[in-house]
Amino acid sequence: MRGCGAEGPWWDWEVIAWNAGQLRLAAGHDLTYYHGLELVFDDPAFVSCPAMFHDPVFRAPTTEELLRVTRQLGERPPVLVAFEGDANGQEPVSCLIAAERLKIVHEKVLRCWREGIAPGQRLAPWVRPPDR
Repeated sequence: MRGCGAEGPWWDWEVIAWNAGQLRLAAGHDLTYYHGLELVFDDPAFVSCPAMFHDPVFRAPTTEELLRVTRQLGERPPVLVAFEGDANGQEPVSCLIAAERLKIVHEKVLRCWREGIAPGQRLAPWVRPPDR
């Protein structure tokens, strides 16, 4: 199997973890072997985005989006991220995520097993060594 490889832009995105405490979006130029960027939303309160999308264009939330989320949550969220993304439809989809905190992690995360992984190398949650 080919090793997990080189640096690249962030055009492929997907949700890699989502529970009541955290939403993680991973990005890379090809999500087959690794990703190099994660947006980690702590305590997500509102999420409207597809599980996979491409080429997002991040922007300031509109007044209408802010009002809609504020009405739904009962207060203005500390973090509100808006973007348009290509979800393989005829038009881009508008996405909105509200959370307590946002952390941006720029670090290679391997998405496949390979021999000789360095100590401390981050692995995607589903990566396990092969049965021996």
